[in-house]
Amino acid sequence: MTQQVDTTPSDTADAEVLAGDLMTGRQRVQLVLVLGALIAIGPLTIDMYLPALPAITTGLQTTETAVQLTLTGTLLGLALGQLLIGPLSDVVGRRLPLLAGLAAHIVASVLCVFAPNIAVLGVLRVLQGLGVAAATVVATAVVRDLFSGASFARIFSRLMLVMGLAPILAPTLGSALLRWTEWRGVFAALAVLGALLIVVAALRLPETLAVARRRHGGVAATMRDYRGLLNDRAFVGLVLVAGLAMASLFAYVSGSSFVLQDQYGLDEQQFGLAFGAGAVGLIAATQFNVRLLRRYTPQQILISALIAGTAAGLLLVLFAVTGFGGLGTLLASLWLVLAAAGLALPNAPALAMSRHSEAAGTAAALLGAVQFGTGALSAPLAGLFGTGSVPMAVVVAGGMAAALAVMVLVVPRATLGTIEKDLAVALH
Repeated sequence: MTQQVDTTPSDTADAEVLAGDLMTGRQRVQLVLVLGALIAIGPLTIDMYLPALPAITTGLQTTETAVQLTLTGTLLGLALGQLLIGPLSDVVGRRLPLLAGLAAHIVASVLCVFAPNIAVLGVLRVLQGLGVAAATVVATAVVRDLFSGASFARIFSRLMLVMGLAPILAPTLGSALLRWTEWRGVFAALAVLGALLIVVAALRLPETLAVARRRHGGVAATMRDYRGLLNDRAFVGLVLVAGLAMASLFAYVSGSSFVLQDQYGLDEQQFGLAFGAGAVGLIAATQFNVRLLRRYTPQQILISALIAGTAAGLLLVLFAVTGFGGLGTLLASLWLVLAAAGLALPNAPALAMSRHSEAAGTAAALLGAVQFGTGALSAPLAGLFGTGSVPMAVVVAGGMAAALAVMVLVVPRATLGTIEKDLAVALH
């Protein structure tokens, strides 16, 4: 199944019919499974080693902050990689950058197994991030190649099931692995996973960018594309909203292992279970989003989610500072923030990507780069002020509050009216 899919658009955006609109239900399910697997490799690479952070700190005789910076390195690799691979995929097609990126991820994962010190591990984690960036940006671009408007939002919400499940359950998988191996075994498992994915991608994912739709003009054309995207105030605002919501999520991801294990005394397996339980709210919210779109516009859902997430974040700070209710109230407020993120994350990208079909790879790259770039900044931010619950809570709440402020102050509602109408009506 390596044939090229014709995605030549119609003359008008309103009447745009793409190859995805002609797919059968079975073909769509297959596509979602393949793209979901590709998207999952990023969160799994980021999060599977989280339960092992204290063990890595001891094993490599380093500090907690230095180990947290290996997470930052992965996120930076993801961000920078997408900025490079996105425009490249608009020029040469989706398959070649994807397969090359997965190959790089496999090599980096194998080398992580033999990392002698924290500096080498940090560099290799950056290379891992660069590799999986291809899977992340190409998967998003493929959805935009095949679908538009409401169909894009629906497929993207389904992919959010994977995007939400993978980062939350990855530490649980990592905890299970640590029952049988040491922390280096986690990277060996990632290498095996990468090998499986490169086979799946080679055999089951067709080329979705027709030659006639590929970009030309080299670096100058790429810079023009980026300049055009950055001049779109609504697009930039929505990308920032998605990035800040992701920053809240990654602040929790990077700080939770130290908070739950060191501060509250959970072992590796208990941490994996507690962390995995947060998936319930996030996943339920992403799937409930499809139903909400039948009655409300994406912008209404997005604003409501950001308000709820900010309120939950403030409660989280309150419980962290006062210690009221102990671990139970801390986790409950965190799960509310995750649920709010589960509603925000599908809608902000869907609105942003619907504005730029002519450079889907570049737009997806900028979106992903901002999301993972802000995540990279938020991951060590809490650690700079300590590894307790209060710094983590402040960064989590701050991300949601900042996202709400950007949505209200930066994103012009008038420019989103047409997109909102198209998405909401078609989902009925």
